[in-house]
Amino acid sequence: MSRRRRATHRAVTPDARYNSGLVTHLINVIMKSGKKTIAERVVYGAFEKVSEKLQKGDPVDLLMGALENARPKLEVKSRRVGGATYQVPVEISFERQESLALRWIVDAATGRKGIAMREALASEIIDAYNNTGSVVKKKEDTHKMAQANRAFAHLRW
Repeated sequence: MSRRRRATHRAVTPDARYNSGLVTHLINVIMKSGKKTIAERVVYGAFEKVSEKLQKGDPVDLLMGALENARPKLEVKSRRVGGATYQVPVEISFERQESLALRWIVDAATGRKGIAMREALASEIIDAYNNTGSVVKKKEDTHKMAQANRAFAHLRW
């Protein structure tokens, strides 16, 4: 991380089909080696499966509901004080909450071996929407870690 200045956030162009910056962010997280069209096919295919399984309408709203359940509010950061390293709980900005939740969903979908990525992504979004699955468990574990280390909250910087 640079000490000179804060990094400027570039505006994300909304995707073509849903006109949503959130969907573009998800596509960019899934994309590997610059192959954006493949990532778009995976995301749009997953959205079709999600709307077909849940039958609740707009898949972007379902993704937002899934992100709401997967977003962590706190995390722990290592802080070195006097030769000892403490895990200090800190609150997370909204942008980082969204990035972590999307990354966790994609990582969990990638971890599901033996099925296509669009089915895995669809099932992870459905699990997060229903407040179950590995992504929600990871969020709860992160919160438990922050609660367990709240004695070191005075070391926050």
